[in-house]
Order: sequence, then C-alpha cells, then structure tokens
Amino acid sequence: MASIKLSREALVHNLDIIAHQVGGKDKIAVVLKDNAYGHGAEMIAEAASQYGVTQAVVRLEREAEQIADFFENILILGQVATFVNPKFSYAVNSLEEISSYPCGARVELKIDTGMHRHGIHPSQLEDAFALMAQLGLVCIGIMSHYRSADTLSSEWFWQRRNFDEVKTRALKLGQQYGWSLRFHIANSAGTFRTAQCNDDMVRVGIALYGCLEMDDTLPQPALKSVLSLWGNKIATRLLKAGERIGYNGIYEAQEDEVVSTYDLGYANGLDRLASNRYATPSGAILRGRISMDCASFSTDSETLMIFNNANEYARAVGTIGYEILACLDKNLKREWSI
Repeated sequence: MASIKLSREALVHNLDIIAHQVGGKDKIAVVLKDNAYGHGAEMIAEAASQYGVTQAVVRLEREAEQIADFFENILILGQVATFVNPKFSYAVNSLEEISSYPCGARVELKIDTGMHRHGIHPSQLEDAFALMAQLGLVCIGIMSHYRSADTLSSEWFWQRRNFDEVKTRALKLGQQYGWSLRFHIANSAGTFRTAQCNDDMVRVGIALYGCLEMDDTLPQPALKSVLSLWGNKIATRLLKAGERIGYNGIYEAQEDEVVSTYDLGYANGLDRLASNRYATPSGAILRGRISMDCASFSTDSETLMIFNNANEYARAVGTIGYEILACLDKNLKREWSI
C-alpha cells in the first residue's frame, strides 16, 4: 500500500537550524495545523517534544486535544473557545469576537499590521484590552502575521515597524491589567528575514518540514525535506509503440517501453494536474493521466518514491508545496524512515 515516510534526522536538522536562528528552543512554536501539513500531527508533535519544543500552534480545538500531552501551551488559530483548558490559548481575530469567549479563557490578541485578512486595527487596542478584562478573559499574547516575508520588498519592514509600535503600547496596557504578554509575528519566512529574534516566539510551519522557499535575493536556510511519498507496484506491462495508456489516452508510446501502475492517485493527494508532465527523483516519468487510485510511470520498480520534496511536485502542477502537503491523504500510512 502507498505510504508516507518521515525523516527524523531531517526534522532534527531543521529544528537545529531554527533554534540557532532564533536563539534557543524555547522560542520555537511548531505549527501542526491540518495534520502537521500532511505529515501526521501526533508523530511530529512527539518528535518536536522530544527535541525540547514546548509550544505548538493548531487551527482547531480537536487538533489541540490530539497533541495536548506533548506541549505546555497550544495556540488555536481558527476557533473560539468552547471550554477553558489551562494549556490552550486562542487567537482573537476581531473586536466583536471577544464577547464570544467564556470567562477565564486564555487569549492572544491578533493585530492587523498590514495583511488585512483578520485581526483588530491598532487603533482598537485599548478597547480590546478593556473588553477582555471586563469579560474575565486572560490575555497572554499579542500576535500578527507577515504577508510577504518570503519576497524582497518593503512590506516586511513596515509590518515589523507597525508591530513594534503596537508592542510598546501593549506592554503598558498589560502592566495596567496585570497580564504578562508574549509577542510573536514571525512565520517561517519571517524567522529568517533577520539575524535577531526580538520577539518571544516564532511560529514555524513550512520551515519545520523543510520546504520553505524564499526569493533568490534572500537567505535560503539549508533545510531538509522531512516527507517523502511512496507507491507500491500494482502491475507492469510492455507498452508497445503507438499504444496509449490511461484515461483519454493522452500519452502515446513512441517506442516499446516498460510501464508500471502504482497504488496512489488523486484521491491520495497526487494532484491530477501533474498528469503526463512529471518525473520522479529517480527519473521515472509519469505516463498518461493520473486516476483516482493509481498512476503509471516508466519503470518496473516494486516501490517508487513519487517525491521527496513537495516543492518539486508542486512545480509540475503550478502550485506551492504547502498545497501538495496539506492535501495528502490522512489515511495513508506514515512511518519514520530514519
């Protein structure tokens, strides 16, 4: 059966680079939302915890509950609290949302520093603090998000400046309300945009998994891809010159060649747009159209590594590695290779 292999060596290598970049393990929060970008949330959580990481980030409460045993604090990005858990904190994405939280909930106020997706406007800071206190919430953090940290532009600089201005005001408000605040804005790309980490935490997702891509003009850390996707052979045949393979016969053999079909297709996350236009790291060429549950390649190998870096497959599809990883079938077997 098709499977996903994870490299523990690559994961530790990436964590070493990130820890060195930010000044220690205590500043790392691993982003494990959406099944840890397709890697398997519990497996990555356990390995990160063993490394010494104590902070994690997810999207939903059920994701937080799944990994709660491994971390001291888990930030939930996309759901209002339905109960109070001393390990969980919640990103507050609007002024109106504050009233939805139960008394005693731990929250982290998101500030719109320029992405204009969600978060309160900086001018609403004082009102937000007053409302959180009035409702009995406990604010433990102030956060934001870079919109263009992976590209060479002025946007990183003015967002950083906006966040620093908010930090100054929020520190005074925190003292006024008796709250000890942590500050964080950096995603994976933001983590590597500067040699100094002046915040309390960075939220690393794609860099943790070794698939961060930065503009050529920016520093590119020597990360290693953690995940590889493998298929097992179903059948092999000799495709004769002039014969076509798969739905609609979009590939015609120009000469006799050996072709094998493997047990994964677009139902497993093998994006159909790569049909007839991708070659594996070993040089096996994808022949014809990807089916729901299988795909054919120009090889007779019993097992075939489809990719060992999602960015390479993404280029054949015209998308980004994030999407390829996040769409991988949750039912595929995941195992540590080394």
